Amino acid sequence: MKKILIISDGTTGEHFIKRVISTYTSENIYYIVQLKENVYEDANPARFKFYQFDPTSLYKLSNLLKMEFVQVFIAMDNVIDVENTIKNIRTIKKQLRVIVLNKWNLKNEDSNVVLVNSNEILASRLIDYLPNVPVIAQNVGIGEGEIMEVLVPFGSSFVYRHIGVIEQKNWRIVALYRNRKLLMPSRRRMIQPNDLLILVGDPAVLRSVYRAIKRELGQFPEPFGSNLYLYIDMNLANNNTIEQLVERAVFAHKKFKHDLIIKIVNPGNISVLQYIKEFSSENVKIDIEYERKEPDASFHNDIKSYHIGLVIVSKETFADCHMRRVLYESHVPVLKISDRSFSSVKDAALILSDNRDLEKVSTTIFDISQQMGFNIELYNYLNEHQEENEQVIEHYNNLSTIFSKSIKVIKESSNPIRTLKKKDNFIHILPFTKKLTQRRIYSLFTTDSERLYYKLDEYHQIFIPVQL
Repeated sequence: MKKILIISDGTTGEHFIKRVISTYTSENIYYIVQLKENVYEDANPARFKFYQFDPTSLYKLSNLLKMEFVQVFIAMDNVIDVENTIKNIRTIKKQLRVIVLNKWNLKNEDSNVVLVNSNEILASRLIDYLPNVPVIAQNVGIGEGEIMEVLVPFGSSFVYRHIGVIEQKNWRIVALYRNRKLLMPSRRRMIQPNDLLILVGDPAVLRSVYRAIKRELGQFPEPFGSNLYLYIDMNLANNNTIEQLVERAVFAHKKFKHDLIIKIVNPGNISVLQYIKEFSSENVKIDIEYERKEPDASFHNDIKSYHIGLVIVSKETFADCHMRRVLYESHVPVLKISDRSFSSVKDAALILSDNRDLEKVSTTIFDISQQMGFNIELYNYLNEHQEENEQVIEHYNNLSTIFSKSIKVIKESSNPIRTLKKKDNFIHILPFTKKLTQRRIYSLFTTDSERLYYKLDEYHQIFIPVQL
């Protein structure tokens, strides 16, 4: 039997004793010291022993502390009484663990004295009722937010997505509540509006997941970042088309209504630099790096420091294998600009492949299409993986209803890439997965439409990371 001493004085102490009585374990015996006698009808006399005396009296407290207690709880209303009670305990028991209700921001260097700040607890509990603030488990695990509860809003990026296609790296959906009933998560279960998700994972990752779940359309490039970043390497880009590249990037900047950073490395054309500097404004920043470096030397630092959510590059830059790996490792969407008109693009083309990566990036695609005014066209190659393709089509149809944006499903018996190459102008949107970082020569004999992205190189393309 473990003996626990509770020293109580005041309303909070009374509530604590009542909670202990209702939740106690049969393996503990509680000795309760109070200044005034209170009657607790449900207290089991075999487990609860009550005393009435002033704990600031060393003589009276020392008699009780002749027993071996494993812990002492102090919940008192007077700060002087608390300090003297702790002093008395330490006079008799040097190492006894003491938990103190701290209403006064007391400080204590004794490692065996735990100060529980009542103001912090109340503020933390009140915050749980604020809208758009994640509810985290306070008394489970290490209490730093590794367990989180999130309500999925109607316009969320997670609505009508299958749990199995949600990339869950360093975090997991461990439970789902619908209509106040617990549903265990499975790969095929679809998340619906007003579902309550219980998440477990790294606290920093869960904060990002929370923002992604709460995100609605019109926020892109969030949650990836808040600004646009045009990257021009004059050793890779075609100097004859850089001016058009800048103009098209500025057009995208005006559509998304976020700041644009134009980063120039390896500058070598003075007239082009002068032209680019003319675009400098409050919302367009020019950053020229005159010192010659490898592309990844400063690229990742810029992504973090400028809080980049969309990287814009030329098709020549994206064709460079090393640069493509650098872009992939940034985990930020990439807009690859071709030599065609960008302002005249009306359609966004998606090709269904033998995986369901398009479902993972679906809400981002809808967000981009809404802000840019694109029509969404899904090209379904009928000869492959129809069961998975039909699930992706169902998902897109559900999102089209939620976001009031129509989509067009085009059934193709031949390779959709051949059909698209006959189209005048469009933008090709696809997931940015690691397989796209491979050298093009390795995909000569593949039937994977994503790895054959370069077949549509003359058109604008957006590559969206599948991870949050």
